[in-house]
Amino acid sequence: MAGDFRIVDIVLDESSIVRRTREIEQERDIAIYDIKEENSFKPEGSHGGPYKLVLGIEDNRLTFDIQLEDGSPHGKIMLSLTPFRRVVKDYFLICDSYFKAIRTAPPSQIEALDMGRRGLHNEGSDLLQERLKGKVELDHDTARRLFTLICVLHMKG
Repeated sequence: MAGDFRIVDIVLDESSIVRRTREIEQERDIAIYDIKEENSFKPEGSHGGPYKLVLGIEDNRLTFDIQLEDGSPHGKIMLSLTPFRRVVKDYFLICDSYFKAIRTAPPSQIEALDMGRRGLHNEGSDLLQERLKGKVELDHDTARRLFTLICVLHMKG
C-alpha cells in the first residue's frame, strides 16, 4: 500500500550539537511536524513501513538509520557530507542575512533574500534526492524538510 511508504517518526541524533537559536529550533520543529503530517519515503526494495528515521552525522557522513515503526532495523544509508557543504554553508549565510533583515530592512530587500533562501533550499533538496537516487525514493516536499534537518545537524560548536 502506498500509505505504508511514509515516515511516522523522525529523530535527530543530536549528540554533537550545541545550543541553537530560537529560529533554528523553530525550523527544526516545523520540519519534523510537517514530515510526520505528510511525506513519501520509499526505501529501495522495501515491502513497506511505516518507518521511523534516525537522522544523524557519523564519521563525517550523513546517516539515515531506517527502522520500522516498532523500532526494528530496516537498513542504514550513509552519504558523504562533502557534496552538501557548499549549499549548506551558503544557506546558513543567506538565512543569517534574512533574519537580520527582517528587523530593519525594507520589504523589497527581505523579499530578495527570501527568494535566495528558497532557491538554495530547493538546490539542497534536489541534491538530497539525487544523492538518495537508487536508495530511497522521496517526493520534493519530503526532501525539502529533510534538507532543513540536515542543516540543523550541521549546527556544531
